[in-house]
Formats: sequence, C-alpha cells, structure tokens
Amino acid sequence: MESVKLYDLYQRLLAAYGPQGWWPADGPLEMIVGAILTQATAWGNAEAAIANLEGAGLLSLEGLRDAPIDRVASLIRPAVYYNQKARRLKGFCDLVAERYGGDLARLLASPLPDLREELLSIGGIGPETADSIILYAAKKPSFVVDAYTKRLLARLLLIGPEVGYDEIRELFLSSLPPDVELYGEYHALIVRHCKEHCRARPRCEGCPLGAICPRSAAPDRDRL
Repeated sequence: MESVKLYDLYQRLLAAYGPQGWWPADGPLEMIVGAILTQATAWGNAEAAIANLEGAGLLSLEGLRDAPIDRVASLIRPAVYYNQKARRLKGFCDLVAERYGGDLARLLASPLPDLREELLSIGGIGPETADSIILYAAKKPSFVVDAYTKRLLARLLLIGPEVGYDEIRELFLSSLPPDVELYGEYHALIVRHCKEHCRARPRCEGCPLGAICPRSAAPDRDRL
C-alpha cells in the first residue's frame, strides 16, 4: 500500500464531510472514561453514563477509585456491560494512583510505547481503547483501528479479510506522517463515512467514494 493511496482516501473523506472535531470531551480524564464506556455501545449511551458520573460527583480519578464498584456500575448502566466497565474504570484509576502517584498527566507524558504497554496491562482495555487514549488524551500519534476502519479498507480492497488490528495500524503508521491531528481527523472521518454510507449493508447511492470503490459500477470510477 503506497502512502498516496491512504492520503488520497483521507482527502476525499475530508472534502466530503469536513473536519469532525473529535474527541468530544472536556479534558483528558473525561475522554478516557468515554473511551472505556463506549466499548461495544453507541456514543450516546456512553455520554449518558458520563453525565451520570458527573452528576454524582464521581468524574474524577479519586471519585472513581474511592466509590464502591456497585455504585459506579449503577451510574454507568446506560453504557451496557456496566459491571465489566466499572472494573476497567477502577483498574485504570488504580494504575494511575499506584504507579504515577495519582498524576494523570505524568502517565500521559510517558513515551508512546511505554504508555501503550501500561494501558494494555489493564484488564479489559484492548488495542482500540488504548490507541484512542494515546491519540486523543495523550496527543501522541497512534492510529485507532476500529471495525469501521477494517470494513472500509476491505471494501476498497486495500486489505484482505484476515488482516488483524496491529497490521492495519502499522499500515497507517508507515504510510502517513506521525501527525496527531491527521490521525484523529482520519479516524473520525472513517467513522462518519461508515455510519452514513459504508454500513454493514452499504448505502452506495451518493457515496463520495463511489469513484474509487470496487463495489461501484460508476463509469467514471478511478483508482486510489
């Protein structure tokens, strides 16, 4: 995969949808909580759970760590899988407290490989969540790969169906400059496009990628 292909795809998406302004959060901690809560659910559900935590005065490292786990779970119920996510939130807060003296900024200032390793050591936090935290909270260039990313690249025949997370992430890292703003915007644009057009059942009519998509029968279809 040549770098011009991925960058051209980005430019087409940006021209179609404009800047997305992700991640919607008030500060790094809220972003991190949101990244954990939005696992396997819609962002609207995660927002409702965040609002519950804030309303209860628990949207802080100390509040989440000190509150009984049942209390946290009940407040984040809108985000589904609330018992597991309560444990993940507490696991994150414990890591910051025990290894970084409760200083979130110190954790986020860690070199990218070390930070990623720390995050992946927390039970229930996988690569997608870890890379979201690294990119949007720590402002370090780690590309976020989600199901939308894999679906879009597979449909454009840029990857095969069996390609895994780390390989897809490496494609972006090796093909694009290490630019935090670019990575964040690209990820957000992929999500936007896949929600509007490249759905599980694709809605190809009016798709801004019709000219380059192998699924399209458009006579003016060109190459990435």
